[in-house]
Amino acid sequence: MAQTEVGTVLGAVSGHAEMSRAIRVAAVVFLALLTAIAAQVAVPLPFTPVPLTLQPMVVLLGGAALGSRLGMSSQLLYLCAGIAGLPVFAPSAVLPAGVFRLLGPTGGYLLSYPLAAFLTGWLAERGFDRRYSASVLAMSGGLAIIFTFGVTWLALFARPTPLGFEAALLAGFYAFLPVDIYKVLVAAAILPTVWRVTGRRNPEPRNP
Repeated sequence: MAQTEVGTVLGAVSGHAEMSRAIRVAAVVFLALLTAIAAQVAVPLPFTPVPLTLQPMVVLLGGAALGSRLGMSSQLLYLCAGIAGLPVFAPSAVLPAGVFRLLGPTGGYLLSYPLAAFLTGWLAERGFDRRYSASVLAMSGGLAIIFTFGVTWLALFARPTPLGFEAALLAGFYAFLPVDIYKVLVAAAILPTVWRVTGRRNPEPRNP
């Protein structure tokens, strides 16, 4: 049975809002795979156990393109793959593997991905991805969730040793913020371009 994903880029590209289960499943799996690939593009930094990756950009852009439910589902699938032991997390000589990665210094960032994708997709469904400035705002909201979860976890809950907020901001926020803002500014231009190409810029109302 088809399900409606109104007002998403995925719906526009597929040519209709009513998408089959196969299209929705394929989109979720594809975005989870892209997230895993983005994790492999990891740059370790000498002052922090948190690597610099392309994952935030993929999570936010994918959430906006697929919408709230499918975007969140893709990130839940990604986390399940990592918990199962598949090599989908960023390669690291210091971070734990498998499910224990979620308990380590980067656990808060990873656990934030479903919620960040949901929020960005929810805003996109309401027209925030039609114009560049609104697209930046939607993705910035998702990025704020990633940093809030990531820094809080690093400060209070990370194993083996929580860092405290001052050290967590140094290790997981200040150095990453300029790079991630730049990535948002670049990624935010993609979706309005897709809407212009498809010729559909006006947001469609969500079904109640």
